[in-house]
Amino acid sequence: MPTMSYPDTIDLHGFRHKEAMELVQETLQNLDQQGAFSLTIITGNSTVLQQRIFDEILSFTPYKYFIPGWNLGQIIVSHTPL
Repeated sequence: MPTMSYPDTIDLHGFRHKEAMELVQETLQNLDQQGAFSLTIITGNSTVLQQRIFDEILSFTPYKYFIPGWNLGQIIVSHTPL
């Protein structure tokens, strides 16, 4: 059986918020099944989208996440299960 590979970066440029949120949710669920991961979510200048991702998805997960000071248009999410 082939092993599925999921991206370590997703770029949300050009997506409407609803579709972007669905893509983030789906990608995180798939990565979580693999175990430890780091995911960079590129949001661009949309602080509204970033806030929605924080409030509607990430706040309900055990993942660590932050906006890096070197690029305010990204969210870096990481997970290292014990």
